[in-house]
Order: sequence, then structure tokens, then C-alpha cells
Amino acid sequence: MTTRIRLVFTSVPDEALAESLAHQLVAAGLAACVKALPACRSTYRWEEQIERTTEIPLIIVAHAEGYEALEQHLKAVHPYDVPEILAIDCSAGLPDYLHWVTSVSAR
Repeated sequence: MTTRIRLVFTSVPDEALAESLAHQLVAAGLAACVKALPACRSTYRWEEQIERTTEIPLIIVAHAEGYEALEQHLKAVHPYDVPEILAIDCSAGLPDYLHWVTSVSAR
């Protein structure tokens, strides 16, 4: 069963921004749900340097048709020059949950 639900992954530098962003996305109807995971250590290359930082990963559950607006919102409010924004289409899920996501997030 194919769905029109998308999981969007991003990370932010602190819990205050994670909480604020989660509220913004749900209040604006850009996401049905945002899960903030425990802080993790990220290691990456940026401007020819190896960087290590602590980040809060976010999993955003949204309707696929609202992805462009969701991405634009994330880019506009994110403090990073190039924020991690990755999206995965869901191929299946509990029908009642999928219906709920569709009913509360942008289409």
C-alpha cells in the first residue's frame, strides 16, 4: 500500500529550538507530529574542518503534498547555513494513523 505520508529528518543545535520548531510546524499544519529525540553527537566535515557538535534530531511526520512548504519553513528558521533536511516516503502504515496524518497536515 502506497501512502502520501513523508518522514522528514532534520537536526537542531538545542532543545529550545527543537521545542519551538515542533510547535511551529504542528500549529501551522505543516506536520501532524514532530518527535524530538535525545541529543546525539554529530561528526561531519564543514569548510575543510572536521566538526563535532551535539544536536537534537527531529522526525517530522507530514503529508507529502505539503513538503515544499515544510522545507521552506525549515530553511527560513534554521540557524545552520545548510541544514540537514532529508525526506523519505512511507510505503505503508496503519490505515487509521495514515488517515489521521492526512487529516491534520497540509495537503
